[in-house]
Amino acid sequence: MFLNKKLAALTAAALIGFGATAQQTTEAQSYELQRSEQRENRGLSDMKTHIVPKGQWVFGGSLTYSTHTNSDYTFLIIEDIESKGYSVKVSPLVGYSLAPNSIIGVRGTYSRSYLNMDSASLNLGEGDGALNFGVDYYYMLKHSYDVAAIWRQYIPLGRNKRLALFAEFQLAMGGSESKFAEGQPIRGTYAKGFNVSLGANPGVVAFITNNMALELNIGVLGLGYSHSKQVHNQITTGQSSSSMMNFKVNILSIGLGVAFYL
Repeated sequence: MFLNKKLAALTAAALIGFGATAQQTTEAQSYELQRSEQRENRGLSDMKTHIVPKGQWVFGGSLTYSTHTNSDYTFLIIEDIESKGYSVKVSPLVGYSLAPNSIIGVRGTYSRSYLNMDSASLNLGEGDGALNFGVDYYYMLKHSYDVAAIWRQYIPLGRNKRLALFAEFQLAMGGSESKFAEGQPIRGTYAKGFNVSLGANPGVVAFITNNMALELNIGVLGLGYSHSKQVHNQITTGQSSSSMMNFKVNILSIGLGVAFYL
């Protein structure tokens, strides 16, 4: 009799323990389901939408070019501007998708700018107390280059395979060379620099065909260090170093390009 009561008590305790364990398991599963639903609502775990499937190659880039010519031109308080110049920048990209909606790759950038100013004047005030500044001659030629390792994560907008947001992170290293000349008699400076940077560029991609897309990105976060050396008139030398950290929209870093997903 006593043995039967003891067995019954042990059985009841086991059932209660099993019920508690089952309840904890159900609660844990429910919590994980809620987290999955939240992530899916953010578009972070929707594995059904592959805007960039695994194993896909991405080739793309951007090209910008501008030129100007000024003759007896006035800009605000600067008068008699005689100048000409141009700037060009090309940035190719090669990437590979190791996982759905994620690519790693390499981006290269080369830019060249030129300015030749024959004259410009700045006049502040009138009469005997006026301040007058002028430029007789100014010449500048600069080209820079860098190579960056990138990682890009795409976030599809719902189940749409035509439009997606992306976040691109890149680690870049590069250099620059520049020549400056000014005045009469002419004084010249040659400079050579090195730079390294870490940046984040969010953007949006829109597919206009199955394999071709337009991309727009803008820099918002950056860490950088640069160092340069210069020689003035082939006699004196100098050097400078600078570092920066910013978290703001960089209007000059807005880029529009074309990419091919193959």
